[in-house]
Amino acid sequence: MSVDPPRLEQMLGALVSTASVSCVDPALDQSNRPLVALLAEWTERAGFRVEVLDVPGHPDKVNLVATLGAGADGLVLAGHTDTVPFDASRWSHDPLRLTEVDGRYYGLGIADMKAFFALVLEAARGLDGADLRAPLTLLATADEESAMNGARALVAAGRRLGRHALIGEPTGLRPVRLHKGVMNESLRLIGRSGHASDPALGNSALEGMHEVIGALLAWREELRQGHHHPAFAIPTPTLNLGHIHGGDNPNRICGECELLIDLRLLPGMSAETVRAALAERVAGVGRRRGLEWTVAPLFEAIPPAETAADAAIVRACERLTGHPAEAVNFGTEAPFLNQLGMDTVVLGPGDIAQAHQPDEFLALERIPPTLTLLRGLIREFCLN
Repeated sequence: MSVDPPRLEQMLGALVSTASVSCVDPALDQSNRPLVALLAEWTERAGFRVEVLDVPGHPDKVNLVATLGAGADGLVLAGHTDTVPFDASRWSHDPLRLTEVDGRYYGLGIADMKAFFALVLEAARGLDGADLRAPLTLLATADEESAMNGARALVAAGRRLGRHALIGEPTGLRPVRLHKGVMNESLRLIGRSGHASDPALGNSALEGMHEVIGALLAWREELRQGHHHPAFAIPTPTLNLGHIHGGDNPNRICGECELLIDLRLLPGMSAETVRAALAERVAGVGRRRGLEWTVAPLFEAIPPAETAADAAIVRACERLTGHPAEAVNFGTEAPFLNQLGMDTVVLGPGDIAQAHQPDEFLALERIPPTLTLLRGLIREFCLN
């Protein structure tokens, strides 16, 4: 016999107070197992069948798949369990304690996106799996904020979860069916250091990188001219020169220089093809100047995502929210769920402006319409 999970506010408080930072810096990275243990307990109490899946190569990280009902082609309500790192001194409230002030819940991850799990359980409260014609699945993943290892592990395992998916990322309750892909790349040139008094004594990697930057800016314009998607507010790919470092002293010829760049790809663009074009331009400078060179990803690229405008989940979310599906520039786990055969919409009660910020909050007024939305989707895809 199932026992209801805790009250909504209790669940929100427990989720916020359970730290689950993921970070590429091992000193800041934390396990998500304690948070997944909470979700496993609550979903089991609600009658879900619960699986906790290890993320290969990451012993402290797990995914949760909790399913109510039986069959195939059901509804998957998905989110990530982790948050970004935080600086408590910049918060007005304790980031690891749910605080209600002036119609807002404050707490780390409340908008991005721990609250979504509690709202799913609240929307499903009282459901009996025997009454569902198609299953309802809650998916909770690891490491979305760092390397998306949880979602990548699901793809590698080829695990089929359902037919229709909603990811509760903060979108202000407006459905999103497209987003750009994300690449962060390191470009490195290695020359030869020498005394600054005689240029012939060395081969400047910094001067070589100056030429590389010129080539990249010309390539950026080619990308803009060659790729266009009208659904996006910025309808072209973007290339940002984000960080550069070279040399160690003004009186030495620079022997090594590194440039870090960010690329945002439109749907239909391949990270592998773009990286090959990038490497070709860096290599051309390296050959002309006699410099060694490398182009390497800082993390495995996040692919662009696009779900068809006429997909059932897109149409349902548009109808239930009253908003047409949009496109955004930030990345999510949507392309990985798409690869698993799910039509995926990104839609949640938080706002992206609050994500990754001190004093992150969720407006209480967003809770009732989110519950109405989730119950509507459950009725449409699992009950009727």
